[in-house]
Amino acid sequence: MTTAPSATTDPGSLRDTFHRLRTREFRRLDEADQVYLDYTGSGLYAASHLRAHEAFLERHVLGNPHSENPASVAATGIVDQARARILDFFGADPEEYCVVFTANASAALKLVGESFPFEKGSRFVLTADNHNSVNGIRIYAEGRGAETTYLPLDDELRLDPAAEIPPAGDRQGLFAFPAQSNFSGVQHPLELVARARDEGYRVLLDTAAYAPTSPLVLDEVRPDFACISFYKMFGFPTGIGALIARREALDGLRRPWFAGGTVEFVSVANRVYRLVPGGVGFEDGTLNFLGIAALGGGLEFLQTVGMPQVRQRVRGLTSRLLEVLSAVRHPGGEPACRIYGPRSLRGRGGTVAFNLVDPEGRPIAYGTVERAASQAGISLRGGCFCNPGAAERALELPAGAMLECLETIPPGSFSLRGMAECLGESVAVGALRASVSIPTVETDLDRLEAFLAAFVAA
Repeated sequence: MTTAPSATTDPGSLRDTFHRLRTREFRRLDEADQVYLDYTGSGLYAASHLRAHEAFLERHVLGNPHSENPASVAATGIVDQARARILDFFGADPEEYCVVFTANASAALKLVGESFPFEKGSRFVLTADNHNSVNGIRIYAEGRGAETTYLPLDDELRLDPAAEIPPAGDRQGLFAFPAQSNFSGVQHPLELVARARDEGYRVLLDTAAYAPTSPLVLDEVRPDFACISFYKMFGFPTGIGALIARREALDGLRRPWFAGGTVEFVSVANRVYRLVPGGVGFEDGTLNFLGIAALGGGLEFLQTVGMPQVRQRVRGLTSRLLEVLSAVRHPGGEPACRIYGPRSLRGRGGTVAFNLVDPEGRPIAYGTVERAASQAGISLRGGCFCNPGAAERALELPAGAMLECLETIPPGSFSLRGMAECLGESVAVGALRASVSIPTVETDLDRLEAFLAAFVAA
């Protein structure tokens, strides 16, 4: 078992600890000669986590939960233990919060959107920096007559200091924002939760990009709803997320359907039903109980490494990543990299969006760079990262011309490449994203640096 370094570990000792962790738990990266820099897309599982879960499955007989046979009782107990472990990891009082298991973070967000009591005169307010799974909630809001308001971003892709959260009024409103941007790495202030609640809103906090590398104590932040993606935290299992909800806020949702396992009773003859109280009533059919059994091991791995130490380590790696990108130059000395978002470590996590540009400052198509990086064994991510608000602000996409292009592209034919051709070569449509996490070591960033230098020199 890994021993957690102390919170005051010096940088050299911290580096050595994480290098040993890389060798022990993520050796496959070096054996495959891979540089993985897409942790915002997905975490990587630790070898010991996988081995422990395989051994667990070999020893246990587990069946569909919520029955009285031994295999079912065992699975029910494992699911209940996982709920308790999750609340403990995120510092959430079980008297106030409960866990709703979902297929992923997007499903958790959809659950809130489809069940929230939007009505004519109510508001859905969100930052322009949000994942599409949050943006999509506006369809539910507007479909029921609610008003959607986006709060703008500044030049660093932070929430504009002049932006104000409008009062919710006498109708129930919802405010949503990401604790960390999946586009730029900006960490929006968690104090926004209290500000929005003071204005009368329920608050939905997207933690999918934040939770893998930053400590989060929900009893201190106190959002009404927080969505979790477990594979982004520790790589395995995929296909399981969660909504951590304040019980009082969950009671205010009105689920528009019911399914097996979510009801106390259903009568066909009488056309009545009753949902199970609490979080179970918001789950969909049979849970992925074999996958849920692996969550405890993943959370234990992160707790053993130590989330404060992870944050400190990622902070150091991000500093190096920013230095690498800022230093890329063409042979004539012209800057070759454009970073979107903060260039300092203040209020940011380990995700950096950027584009390479030619000596005249024109953007180089991100797909060209991504493919070349792939051939060099380097995993970056290209596109807009399902975050159109941050992308449009960062890339300064002209709204009028963009709308004209969108309306002229035939259904089923849209692509970012086609959008770029429509807007012209001077406009970047899409970007590259590099992100670091627990398995990252300095040699990964050295290889990225060498690749970028060679690419612009070619």
